[in-house]
Amino acid sequence: MNIEQLAAKSEQEIGPLHNAIQAIVETNQHRVLEAFRHLRISDSHFNPTTGYGYDDYGRDTLEELYAEIFGGEDALVRPQIISGTHAITTALLGVLRPGDELLYITGKPYDTLEQVVGGSDGNDVGSLKDYDITYRAIPLSENGEVDMEQVKSSIHKKTKVVAIQRSKGYADRPSFSIADIAEMIREVRTIQPEAIIFVDNCYGEFVETEEPPHVGADLIAGSLIKNPGGGIVRTGGYIAGRKDLIELCSYRLTAPGLGKEAGASLNSLQEMYQGIFLAPHMVGEALKGAVFTANLLENAGFTTTPAFDAVRSDLIQAVSFDTAEQMIAFCQAIQRYSPVNSHVTPHPSAMPGYESDVIMAAGTFIQGASLELTADGPIRPPYMAFVQGGLTYEHVKIAVKLALNEIIEAGFHHIEIG
Repeated sequence: MNIEQLAAKSEQEIGPLHNAIQAIVETNQHRVLEAFRHLRISDSHFNPTTGYGYDDYGRDTLEELYAEIFGGEDALVRPQIISGTHAITTALLGVLRPGDELLYITGKPYDTLEQVVGGSDGNDVGSLKDYDITYRAIPLSENGEVDMEQVKSSIHKKTKVVAIQRSKGYADRPSFSIADIAEMIREVRTIQPEAIIFVDNCYGEFVETEEPPHVGADLIAGSLIKNPGGGIVRTGGYIAGRKDLIELCSYRLTAPGLGKEAGASLNSLQEMYQGIFLAPHMVGEALKGAVFTANLLENAGFTTTPAFDAVRSDLIQAVSFDTAEQMIAFCQAIQRYSPVNSHVTPHPSAMPGYESDVIMAAGTFIQGASLELTADGPIRPPYMAFVQGGLTYEHVKIAVKLALNEIIEAGFHHIEIG
C-alpha cells in the first residue's frame, strides 16, 4: 500500500465523521447568520474611525454581534488586543484585585501565561503576583479529568476567579468539551456561587454548537487570529460575558473612565465582520483536516491525541514521535508544503513565554495564525507535535500526506509502503 492508497483508505473511514462536522458547521453558521440579521449589519458598519475612536458605530455593533453569537451580555472586540494571551491577561487583571485568588482547576495554564500569573523565574513585574493576587493550579487526575474533590477543598472565600482552560495547549491531556465545562461550572457553583468562572476559549470557538457562556461561564477570551477571525483577520482579540465584568475589562484595556468608549477601529472592521461570518466554515475545514491527519498517521503507526474518531472540542491534533529528530523532521516537512515561506526551514529555538525550545512550522499568511495549518511544539519528552488549523481541507490533506512520505523516505519512520 502506498501513501495515496493509505490516504484513500483514511478518507473512506472518516466519511461519517466529516458529515457530523458539516452538521455542526451548519448549526453554527445559522446562529451567526441570525445574529447578523438581528443586528441589521450593513456596509455602514465597516466605516473606519481614527484617533480616540469615539462614537465608533461599527465597533460597538461588532461587540454586540460577538456577545450575541457567544451567549454573553457584552463583549470587547478590539484590534488593540494583540493575542489570546493578551486577551486573557486583560480579563484576569480586569476583574481581580489585590488579596484575591485565581484558581485554575484544569492544571497549569498554557506556557505563555506562566509569567502572567507569576512564574518561577523571578520576573514578576506586572504579573498577578506583583499585584498581590495569589494563584494556584489544581493538577488533573491521572486520567486527565478535573479533580473535583481537590477543587472543593481548595476553594475559599478569597477565591475570586475559577479558571478553566478549554484546550489542551501543549499539555498531554484531553481538551474539555462544552459538556465537561458545564459540569465543572455546576460543581463550582455549589461550592462558591459568587466565584467568577473564566474560560480560556482559545482554539475552541465553533468546534461545538455551544460556547461556554451558553452553559454558565461568566467570562471568556480568545484571539482573532485563531478560530473567530475566519482566517482573514490580521490581529485582535475578544473578551465576552457578563456586562459588569466586560466593563471592568474595558477599564483595564483602555483606562478608568474611558472603557469601551474609546479605541479607534482604523480599517479593521470589514475583515472582523467577515471573519466571524466565515469562522464556522473555516473551523469546519480545519476540523476535517484534523480528523484526516489523525486517521492517516494512526494508520501509519503513530499515536495521535485525540484519536481520529474521538469527540472534538478544539482544533488541536497532537501527534507523538519517538525522538526529537523525528518530530523536527515532520514539522519541517509541514513548512515545506505551506503556501508562505515554503523555502524556509524552521529549527527549534527559545521563544518568549516558553520553558523549552520550540519548533514552529507556520507558513501562514498572518503571522502566528493558528487557524492556518501549523505544526509546532516544545522539544521535550514526550515528543509531541501539535498540528492545528488549515484554511482548506485540501491543503491539510496534501501537506500531511507529503510530510509523512518525507519522513519515511528520510528513514525517520518505517511502515509497509508497497
